[in-house]
Amino acid sequence: MRALPDFRARAVPILAALVAGLATLSAPPARAQQGYPSRPVQLVVAFEPGGSGDLVAGLLAQHLPSLLGQPVAVEHRPGASGAVGTRSVARAVPDGHTLLIGQLTDVAVAPILNRDAGYDPERDLQPVALAAIIPRALVVQNAAPYASVAELLRASRSSRRGLLFASGGTGTTGHLAAELLRLRTQSRLVHVPFEGAGPAMKDLLEGRVDFYFAPLAVAMPNVRSGQLKILAVSSARRSLAVPNLPTVAEETGIRNFDISAWVGIFAPRGTPREVVARLNRDINQILARPDVRERLVGDGADPAPMSVEQFGDFVRSEIRRNADLLQEEFCSRLLFGGCAGFAFVE
Repeated sequence: MRALPDFRARAVPILAALVAGLATLSAPPARAQQGYPSRPVQLVVAFEPGGSGDLVAGLLAQHLPSLLGQPVAVEHRPGASGAVGTRSVARAVPDGHTLLIGQLTDVAVAPILNRDAGYDPERDLQPVALAAIIPRALVVQNAAPYASVAELLRASRSSRRGLLFASGGTGTTGHLAAELLRLRTQSRLVHVPFEGAGPAMKDLLEGRVDFYFAPLAVAMPNVRSGQLKILAVSSARRSLAVPNLPTVAEETGIRNFDISAWVGIFAPRGTPREVVARLNRDINQILARPDVRERLVGDGADPAPMSVEQFGDFVRSEIRRNADLLQEEFCSRLLFGGCAGFAFVE
């Protein structure tokens, strides 16, 4: 009688083929990661040159090419308090080749104040990495007649016009810090908005405005040159870069005065997870370099590396914190002429 075929023996090569087939099906993400980037990477800064985003963008443009194997270029797309550039990245192809140097203003404030911003940061942007947290510095000309925040506020109350303060745009961190100071102290402070930190700083240096809550990173070069002096920082704690300088809360007695800028990297939502993970790893590796950390701290920015998940949680908490701040501290007191024109995050 003829022997029955050994199906177990025949099953071995069949199973091997199936396993190989499954491995082939799962290969594209790995190939996508190995193939990224396939062309130059663009870092979009949503404000005019001269802001705190430029510091981070410049460091990444310097160090990322050696890790990515492709050139990295910085492009400024200012307008609408950061909404123009941020919207362009939110609508870009989600392949990791167009990234946003995102900041508190364009990610966590502009969409709250402007229902026509054209993007939802939680729906349209993928957090990649947090680079730095940057306290604001209340800066005045070195020849200004006030040496403390208390003296500045007294001068504002005795002035018929009030004191003019610059900002990088309506809803920016510097604007919010000054308005909160005005509201909490009942001082005469008048807002003069600019399109970015660079133009705001220029008018302060030329004496057309009286003070500016500038990003510490932007203020430091002019402080070192002797053109400006810092009266206080806007963070809850003193800055590591200028530990001898008081906080606004220390100077004024205002409780819970804590408004700091931050800079992070975002990709369009839908960017492959392995690309996001690689960018996070590479950026955190750059932030860990002693020369990079020294440069950031020297310019008033505290390096703040996080995982993708931690940064995502941070961004969501910042959006909600600023929605509460704007609604409770500003619109409720008719800072912007009422809340009817604004759509707040739920």
